[in-house]
Amino acid sequence: MSPLRLLTWNVNSVRARLDHVLTYLAEHEPDVVCLQETKVEDKLFPRVPFMELGYNVEVYGGKTHAGVATLTKAKPTEVVCGFREGAEEERRRVLFTRVSGVAIYNLYVPNGTKIGTDAFTYKMNWFRRLRAELDKHLRPDEPLVICGDFNIAPDARDVYSVEAMTGQLHFTDDEHRALAHLLEFGLQDCYRKHHPEDRGFTWYDYRGSSWRKREGLRIDHVYASAPAYAKSVSVEPDEEPRTWEQPSDHLPVLATFK
Repeated sequence: MSPLRLLTWNVNSVRARLDHVLTYLAEHEPDVVCLQETKVEDKLFPRVPFMELGYNVEVYGGKTHAGVATLTKAKPTEVVCGFREGAEEERRRVLFTRVSGVAIYNLYVPNGTKIGTDAFTYKMNWFRRLRAELDKHLRPDEPLVICGDFNIAPDARDVYSVEAMTGQLHFTDDEHRALAHLLEFGLQDCYRKHHPEDRGFTWYDYRGSSWRKREGLRIDHVYASAPAYAKSVSVEPDEEPRTWEQPSDHLPVLATFK
């Protein structure tokens, strides 16, 4: 596995946050950039500014409020948009690339909307569908990175208040079981390798002064198979862009593999 600097960031509309993203990429120069919630059809995606920074641009979006894009300095040897089997999702959330020998999944996991709804059931089924894809098409002994907005805070370290969040969307037993089943494929949390106890929130609601109150959640993750996990040397959420004018509600997360 070659050295790799990977950025994952839910930008909450790539066109609304284009200056933010371009500024960040020019400063940090990651090798791979995984953007979520791009909110733009593929034909309208602003490719040229990213190409001018030296990136190959792979997009999978639509009119609805989802969409993913993966930017790579090296040309991908494989690109798969969406799940490999079954019906295409209405909202596009999965973009697979293979770059420099590393398999990379860029994910925007369904939110779930509200517990007990069809949307929440869809979220649980979505995780099972992803795990089935890994079982059929990938191996845990190959370099594999799965990153993006998971819309789940894994445990007590990942929420501002266990009392406030227990049983709430993003922090339910069902969601925790769904995530655990996915990780049982052979994936480990790269952030926790370097920050065993830090909170490392990556999302602050626009409402309720959550940023000022530091009431956040860690829902943007970088998971890796054993070969890639062994090469992980840092994973850092960056709070600076959250202070910029009209920011995304998510922080960028920069992961480095030696």
